[in-house]
Amino acid sequence: MTIASHEQRILESCDRVFDDALNFTEEMVRQYAVLNREQGVLDVVERQLEGLNLPVRRVEMKHDALCGHALYAPVEWDHENKYNLVSQLNPGAQGKTLVLNGHLDVVSADPPDMWTQAPNEPWRKDGWLYGRGAGDMQSGVAAMIYAVHAVRHAGFEIKSPLTIQTVVEEECSGNGALACLQQGFGGDFVLIPEPFGPQIYSGQVGVLWFKVSVRGKPAHVLDTSAGQNAIEKLQSLIPWLKSLADELNTHHRQPPYDRIASPFNLNIGTISGGNWPSSVPSHAQMEGRIGFPPGMSANEIMQRVSDCVEQAARTDKAFTNEKPILRFHGFRSEGHLVDLGDPGIELLSGCHQSLTNELPKEYLSTCTTDLRAFHFYSRTAGTCYGPVARNIHGIDESVDIESIRHVLKAYALFISRWCQLEKL
Repeated sequence: MTIASHEQRILESCDRVFDDALNFTEEMVRQYAVLNREQGVLDVVERQLEGLNLPVRRVEMKHDALCGHALYAPVEWDHENKYNLVSQLNPGAQGKTLVLNGHLDVVSADPPDMWTQAPNEPWRKDGWLYGRGAGDMQSGVAAMIYAVHAVRHAGFEIKSPLTIQTVVEEECSGNGALACLQQGFGGDFVLIPEPFGPQIYSGQVGVLWFKVSVRGKPAHVLDTSAGQNAIEKLQSLIPWLKSLADELNTHHRQPPYDRIASPFNLNIGTISGGNWPSSVPSHAQMEGRIGFPPGMSANEIMQRVSDCVEQAARTDKAFTNEKPILRFHGFRSEGHLVDLGDPGIELLSGCHQSLTNELPKEYLSTCTTDLRAFHFYSRTAGTCYGPVARNIHGIDESVDIESIRHVLKAYALFISRWCQLEKL
């Protein structure tokens, strides 16, 4: 599809505002918005929306309302006083509603001494912007907000309903996006600029978080045989969990996931235990994550993990008197495939082609995103399409700067073709 003259004006506007979008990204990175420390980035985004003359509203995460919903992920921390930020243009107007959704929270960058520079002090080098959250996904948030601004900056008023959502707790539960949807901030199509590159996100796996605690018998190390080492007991469960992941990848890899060798990954993310080097540890705990295929329910994968841990405990004599305690918290998110024939997907593909003269590639994900909330809550169509990032959740996370510019333009072009515009 060729670019119309008014669209060319909008793309030129994107170039004019791009430096501001990049500076906005850096300011968000400086806030280091890990779990339960999101207030700084919320303040930055709220000021930015207000500065761009975009209406802003705080959408609270109301525990009593959320916890009764089937998509709610139980968590072990208080989110009653947390909120998301939503900006609505033309609510109730005629036309299909477009939602732009992005998360503000980031994962821990510890230990910071492994980074080239401090992870919460963004730096640029060789066309890349570095810092925790630069890729995942504060550059995408900046791009989607500035796409709306660029359209208006070019001299056009958006007349159709459009909603910007910036949410928290995407990295651990998805409850932020769920709170927005539950309070009526949905739409007909959603774009999420996750950092998987300018590709059409075609599907995602299910994700389950779990926690296993075991107790041993403390003893002085002068006779370790008098005790029972809880850490060693805990470690004995890991091969069983790996066997469950192998079984899922061997027998449940249905199309299109049969194209990926190991899409349903197990990760033991944290482990702790004991309280003294010269004492046999009396307690130990690990937290893990396991992927599971689209079509498998959260209840089924929870049962499979429960059966796995129970079978391990029955087999190992070390658990005769004290069974492991298994709990589920955080993600219990089912996977799904994107309807690639949806008109919104076709429109996005056309925007990509207009900018690159190429059809976009597809990306089949082995993780999860807030896209599932829209799919399962209201069957809202949508996809992810975002910048190019490296080392997300890793050391020296970075995002390709020109890819941010591309996403900014792609979203602005999408807005111009999805929404009704009026020249000012």
